[in-house]
Amino acid sequence: MDLRKLKTLIDLVAESDIAELEVTEGESKVRIVKSSAMPQNQMVMMQPQGMQAPYQAAPQAAPAPAAAPVAVAAEPTGYVVKSPMVGTFYRSSAPGSAAYVEVGSTVKEGDTLCIIEAMKLLNEIDTDKAGVVTQILVENGQPVEFGQPLFVIG
Repeated sequence: MDLRKLKTLIDLVAESDIAELEVTEGESKVRIVKSSAMPQNQMVMMQPQGMQAPYQAAPQAAPAPAAAPVAVAAEPTGYVVKSPMVGTFYRSSAPGSAAYVEVGSTVKEGDTLCIIEAMKLLNEIDTDKAGVVTQILVENGQPVEFGQPLFVIG
């Protein structure tokens, strides 16, 4: 099964009320399970037909509790552009190139703000609101989650 089909299946599960999907194609078998706690997390297990038991994902250690913040961060005021996918955030089209936008840049509807790389595909993220970029909430090269705030446009 190629990666495009696999990504399509993952997107299908993420955007629907389906909790689990299993597809068999030839000798390949793919099972996608949506986590009930966080809908953007999916577990993909592939099992060749000759295997007796399915692969089990190793349990992840629980994250250490964070120290109580001294000051509560203020909610960003303005239009928040959120990540439409899980991937790696890039501010420019190539290393060493100028960033698409900086704080203070004026953008119009349809302008490219950044690139998110997902499964070796570079996806341009455009704004659907005109205004001035007041905050960039993600560092270049940082992994991002679905729905994570990226920019604030005032």
